[in-house]
Amino acid sequence: MTTAPPRVLTVAGSDSGGGAGIQADLKAMLALGVHGMSVITAVTAQNSLGVQGYWELPAEAVRAQFRSVVDDIGVQAVKTGMLASIELVETVSELLAGVGAPVVVDPVGVSKHGDALLAAEAVATVRERLLPVATLATPNLHEVTQLTGLTVTEERDMRPAAEALLALGPRWALVKGGHLAGEAADLLLGQDGVEHWYRAPRHDNRHTHGTGCTLASSIAAELAKGAEMPEAVAAAKAYVTGAIEAGFALGAGIGPVDHAWRLR
Repeated sequence: MTTAPPRVLTVAGSDSGGGAGIQADLKAMLALGVHGMSVITAVTAQNSLGVQGYWELPAEAVRAQFRSVVDDIGVQAVKTGMLASIELVETVSELLAGVGAPVVVDPVGVSKHGDALLAAEAVATVRERLLPVATLATPNLHEVTQLTGLTVTEERDMRPAAEALLALGPRWALVKGGHLAGEAADLLLGQDGVEHWYRAPRHDNRHTHGTGCTLASSIAAELAKGAEMPEAVAAAKAYVTGAIEAGFALGAGIGPVDHAWRLR
C-alpha cells in the first residue's frame, strides 16, 4: 500500500485567474511533494489586471470545511492567506489555536495590483488574534507597516520590524525585502534573536503574481516534511526564486510565477 505524503492545509481565498490564493498554494504543495487541502474563505473575480470583486464565505462554511479536513484527514502544517473580515479572522484564529501543527500566517492585506483583500477594521484582529497562534508570520513590507506601524526602506530597518512582529506573538517572523532595491533579501528572526538571511538574485521579470502565497505555502510544505524553520525557509526561497525567474505572461497585465518550473 502506498503511504500518503505529508498533508498541508491552506486557509485562503480563491483566485479565479489561477496565479495566487488557493490555486497557487495547491500548485506549490504538489510541486514540493505534499498533499494539499483547502478551506476557502472567499471567492474572488480576479485576472492579470486586478481584483474585480470578492465575496466572503460565511464563518460556518469556513468552520465546517476546516473541521471536515482536520478531524478526518489531519494536517502536518497549515498556511493562512486571505481572510477578508473580522469575523473570518476570529473564526480561523479560534480553529488554529487547537490544531497542534505548524501554522504559517501570510497576513494578506492587498493584492499584487494594490486591491484591498482585508477590511481595514480587521487589521487589529489579525494583530491581536491571528499572529499569537502563528508559528511563522510572512508579511511583505506593506503588511509590516499595517501591523507594526514601522516603515522598512532599507535592509537595516528589517531587524526592528521583525522584532516588532515577534512582539505580537508568532514564534518566528520573516520580513520579506522583495520590494527593496538590490538583491531579493529576506530576514528570518526567531524568539532566540538569531538572524537568518536569505538572498537571491533579482530577476528582471514583471510576471510575479502569487509570490507571497507561494512562499508561505512552500514553507508550510517544507515544515510538513519535517524541516526545521531556517531550512524550510531556505528551501522555499529557492523554489520561489526559480518560479519567479520562469514567470510567464497571461492576459494583458501581470502574469503568474511558474509553479511547475522544475518539471518543465
